[in-house]
Amino acid sequence: MSVTQLLAGIEGVGRDPKRGGYSRHGFDRAELELREWFVAEAERRGLAVRTDRNGNLWAWWGQPGPDAIVTGSHLDSVPGGGAFDGPLGVVSALSAVDTLREHGFTPTKPLAIVVFAEEEGGRFGVPCLGSRLLSGAVDADVARRLRDPDGVTLAEAVAEAGLDPARLGRDDEALSAIGTFVELHVEQGRGLIDLGMPIAVADSILAHGRWRFRFTGEGNHAGATLLGDRHDPMVPAAEMVLAARIAASEVDDARATVGRLVPTPGGTNVIASAVDVWLDARAPDDARTRRVLDRIREMAAEAVAREGCELTVTEESYGDTVHFDTGLRDRLVGLLGGVPTLPTGAGHDAGILAAHVPTAMLFVRNPTGVSHAPEEYAEPADCETGADALAAVLGHLAG
Repeated sequence: MSVTQLLAGIEGVGRDPKRGGYSRHGFDRAELELREWFVAEAERRGLAVRTDRNGNLWAWWGQPGPDAIVTGSHLDSVPGGGAFDGPLGVVSALSAVDTLREHGFTPTKPLAIVVFAEEEGGRFGVPCLGSRLLSGAVDADVARRLRDPDGVTLAEAVAEAGLDPARLGRDDEALSAIGTFVELHVEQGRGLIDLGMPIAVADSILAHGRWRFRFTGEGNHAGATLLGDRHDPMVPAAEMVLAARIAASEVDDARATVGRLVPTPGGTNVIASAVDVWLDARAPDDARTRRVLDRIREMAAEAVAREGCELTVTEESYGDTVHFDTGLRDRLVGLLGGVPTLPTGAGHDAGILAAHVPTAMLFVRNPTGVSHAPEEYAEPADCETGADALAAVLGHLAG
């Protein structure tokens, strides 16, 4: 079945009428429906499906065992995200299995498709949560206490989905089964547009992290409180948003973004008592990423002092620069006829697994250059080229 046909099968799931695009978050109704869809598609192909202790789905061609060739991605999205980020990798894996079967291929190594849980962190705030839990990159007790915007904990959400929250955590059995992991993903940038190529192999992932800046002051009446009597946390919070742009511009190839700001209590005629601001900062290496963070923290502290407020900064997730396995990268470049290699500023489950197993990524051209937004896109022909490339890679590695 073609990639386009498979994507059409889920195009109605999780549409967001307010933001546009899709809102599909870990263990919510839309993501659970997508899980059911994937299980049905995998079983239709005779693959044996199981759910691991962290809620990741595995569909096996052959008996599970060590040195398996694993591919896949995720089905969740950011709020109001596009149709391709995550699902393209999953449907391309299913299509690649179809292609290999049509050519009479039988794997000599176990081959699996994995769907990782909560990759975007759109519900519980920690990206790549399923792969972080599996690999032990996040503490299970910390993860169980994570809360979504409605106050539901991860422990409560996985229990509602039929999993045992007490079993969340590093899964050595699942990790040891992965011999090689290859993830296909829509490109989240303009690299392939500028190169005029439909696919590429990943080279590296920027160091990146998420931090919560909590500004606290004094809630009060918007009309009755004179400006000189205010301790308004929204003022240093606003200055911190601007500080992010300034700090990133001072460091070569850095990026800093504030995409979420939540005031308490949130009334139009109320001076906030607290404001939470989430920062996403990225740069080619740890030193530059930390330099951006330190500069933003410094400017935020100065703004807090001027307004008579207080500031706490909490690191919610962090990943150092990832350099994908060079031997595997070069093999795939040669196998695919000398396709280009590209770095990426986006995080992926492949980046988490790279610390433990040989890992590679394939990118498919995005003609808009836009991602994490409804305008994200990939041409059907490029999608099929990507799925064919993935089939060639899987056949080479598992044959």
